[in-house]
Parts: sequence; C-alpha cells; structure tokens
Amino acid sequence: MNELYQKIQEYLNMDTEIEFEEFRDYYQQVIQYLDHEQQEPDETEIWQSLFVAESIMSNAENRAKTVKNNAERKKYRKMNERMNLYAGHFTKKLNQLGYTQDDIEYHFDAMLEEDVSK
Repeated sequence: MNELYQKIQEYLNMDTEIEFEEFRDYYQQVIQYLDHEQQEPDETEIWQSLFVAESIMSNAENRAKTVKNNAERKKYRKMNERMNLYAGHFTKKLNQLGYTQDDIEYHFDAMLEEDVSK
C-alpha cells in the first residue's frame, strides 16, 4: 500500500491532471491490491488505504462532473462508488480503533500536507 500511497501523493502534487487511461490504470492497481493482496492491514496501512480511496473517490467524482465523454463519465462514477465503499470500510476500522470523525479529518489533513518527495 505504501507504494500506492506514494503515487497518489505524487498525483495530488502535480500541476496538471493525468489522462483518463493513467487514472484508470492506477485505480485498477488499487482495486487489485485491496481485493487480492491486502491481508489484515495495520493501522498505518488503514490510514494510507483510506487516503488513497478518498483521493480517488473525490477525483473521480469531480471528473465525472466535467468530462464530456459519456463512457468515461460512467466509468468515473463507478470508480467513485467503489472507492466510497472502501472509504467507508476503512473509516469503520479507524472508528473501531477509537478514532472519532474529528480525529480522522485532522489526520487526513495532515496527510494532505505531507511531503512524500523526500
């Protein structure tokens, strides 16, 4: 998950938007990892997984609103829906670990500010 987390941080810090194909490929890598490779994640991996899921979800939602291509719009909506399920799952896991919604938002904001280029 750390590699996928580093990649989303890189994408979020870019000045330009990646093309649909690259976004789709990254999304598919994340789904492959979450569906088939992730075992029982530790706390750090839960945070990273939530961050990745929320970032894809938000970006897909925004792209679905602005893209002209109908087929791409549908795919972005599907990506958003699936990542929403994962985000809910990871949020629930954090709640079970004792984190409140305020804690999650605070930690998430800190992750957005993180400089992973070091």
